[in-house]
Amino acid sequence: MLSDIPGVLDKNGELIREMSVDDAREAIANGTATGGMIPKLQTCIAALEAGVEAAVILDGRQNHVLLMELFTEHGAGTLIH
Repeated sequence: MLSDIPGVLDKNGELIREMSVDDAREAIANGTATGGMIPKLQTCIAALEAGVEAAVILDGRQNHVLLMELFTEHGAGTLIH
């Protein structure tokens, strides 16, 4: 079942709005990130280690999600830096 909340969720099902690479690794290691979220986080980690400043996990099925991420204070997914 797909969640209606885009991004990484904590153990309580709440959206994690921002995390570091170390936080992302910990989410994978401790089971917070499961299923398809694991390769998404691994890809973000690899991009950041290759020099990308930040990455965001968004729900591409949501209309105008990129605009929401860029132009709203709270964003629309999980920012990894």
